[in-house]
Amino acid sequence: MEETIVKPVIADELLLQLQAEIVQEKQVILHCGYKSDVHLEEKIRIWSSTYLVDRHSNHISKLIHCENISLYPEWTDLPFGKQYWFTLVFSGLPSDCTVFDFIEYIPQSGGFFREGISRNASDVYKIQID
Repeated sequence: MEETIVKPVIADELLLQLQAEIVQEKQVILHCGYKSDVHLEEKIRIWSSTYLVDRHSNHISKLIHCENISLYPEWTDLPFGKQYWFTLVFSGLPSDCTVFDFIEYIPQSGGFFREGISRNASDVYKIQID
């Protein structure tokens, strides 16, 4: 069975606006993939208490925009057994940051977490969330 990847659709005008803001404000973009269970109905969402945390300082970058995923308390339905992509935009990291963590602080289990993301020059990342 061939796997279908569902890509987020972002309006061209929003992409242009985000690109301009990235240059001006050095924002960080995470393209996040999540594989849903083949047999279970799943839902997904992101909380505004989601951050990028610099591993070598006390700097925390805040979530400022999300695409193709609902913000708490709303939910997004996931397709059965498919790869689902969403995009998160964060405020910029310090120029000397080399490694950061992606952490969703929530008052329940199951928050998103990805440890030790190596910084790149573009500040655009594609990560898989399990």
